[in-house]
Amino acid sequence: MIRLVTATAVALITSLWACAPAWAQDDQKVILVTVDGLRWQEVFHGAEARLIDDESVTDEPDDIRARYLEPADPAAALMPFLNGPMASQGVLAGDRLAGSCMRVTNPHWFSYPGYNEILTGRADPAIDSNDKRLNPNVTVLETVNRLDGFRGRVRAFGSWDVFPFIINTERSGVPVNAGYSPLPDDGRPETAMLNSLMMTTPRQWAGVRLDAFTHQAALLSLKHDKPRLLYVAYGETDDFAHDADYDAYLTSAERTDAFIAELWRTAQSDPFYAGKTTLIVTTDHGRGSRQRRAWTAHGSSETAWDRLTGQDWGRGSDQTWIGLIGPHIQVGASPAPGQCWGADQIAATILGALDLTGEGLMPMASVAFPGVLNSPT
Repeated sequence: MIRLVTATAVALITSLWACAPAWAQDDQKVILVTVDGLRWQEVFHGAEARLIDDESVTDEPDDIRARYLEPADPAAALMPFLNGPMASQGVLAGDRLAGSCMRVTNPHWFSYPGYNEILTGRADPAIDSNDKRLNPNVTVLETVNRLDGFRGRVRAFGSWDVFPFIINTERSGVPVNAGYSPLPDDGRPETAMLNSLMMTTPRQWAGVRLDAFTHQAALLSLKHDKPRLLYVAYGETDDFAHDADYDAYLTSAERTDAFIAELWRTAQSDPFYAGKTTLIVTTDHGRGSRQRRAWTAHGSSETAWDRLTGQDWGRGSDQTWIGLIGPHIQVGASPAPGQCWGADQIAATILGALDLTGEGLMPMASVAFPGVLNSPT
């Protein structure tokens, strides 16, 4: 028998709903993606002609030029998702040539300090190396994982094997799969195959696995674990740049853009995520840009490399970029003229996108990006 709901009952339900925790109302999710050391110059303007023509860093200039420089829109040729759906349906900020400013606020301009800033919402000058030391600071992943409705629904996957220390798995309880650590055996054939491939594929770098493994692991988690906060940290771009391999750096950037697009498509095709997920994409640092080979390096003028060489190789590597798309994101938002967004604002923006604003969860973190978050329609 169908029972009619009275106006009084509707009013009562509405009142109770309004008093419920925000995350119970909208059931929001966030996917955070970082692309290690990818410069804003390539993100917004595509491949750089002077580097393609430099035979010391580009092995196949004709092929690279045809793929990335000759198309009418070089930026879209390199990263079609970031410069397409993300830019048109969300936010893509950090193009210095267009007056858009995004930066890290830590004084070091390399990876561990950058990831700490992104994940904790504040720069910590005491984190001044990439050593495998457990992070004393609490990340947004750990904070969210402590909450009812989120506990056990936070996951992290990284190509770099330092992420278990950055996220401090011992204290946080957040599952982190990184480097060449195999995925836990869950009885699924896909997991077993991925582990087998990861263990038997030749290694390019000792502490950084190929991003394809990180991506496939994250996809499996997205499909089966249904995390409400997922962090995916790709790493190849930084390592290929350090290797002075511009061909591979560009190819990796294009491939990573396709990975990000697949994460977004997968989320939007799943009722658990569709219309309730915010995607945030950024980088941990920029790269040097003032000298011919400076793009291979990064770090502030206080780094050991600059002291050794007497040159400011890392100048400009505090300059970064960010993309955001989702139901909470105000399309076309950007830093105000003369203002610069900081990586320390990302953690609070994640909380806001999860409807966890006003909870006092991370009082030491900086504020969210102004004008970026709105209410889902």
